[in-house]
Amino acid sequence: MIRLGSQIRLTRREVERFLRITDIEPVGIRTIDGLEAYIVRCKAHYWGVSKETRFLHWLIDREAAQCRRAA
Repeated sequence: MIRLGSQIRLTRREVERFLRITDIEPVGIRTIDGLEAYIVRCKAHYWGVSKETRFLHWLIDREAAQCRRAA
């Protein structure tokens, strides 16, 4: 993730990873709040308490944390 002030831009690799994990393309994300909204939308789309769903949510959280650390 590239950060300039309050604006962010996901790198091509990050977009590809989120798309591979969620099958939902992260478009129009320009702020940390936008990234958080995308994460909430993905988790809501894949809701549940199964082992697989919990793992998917963990993957989403891990990728988001890596983005935040990179900025």
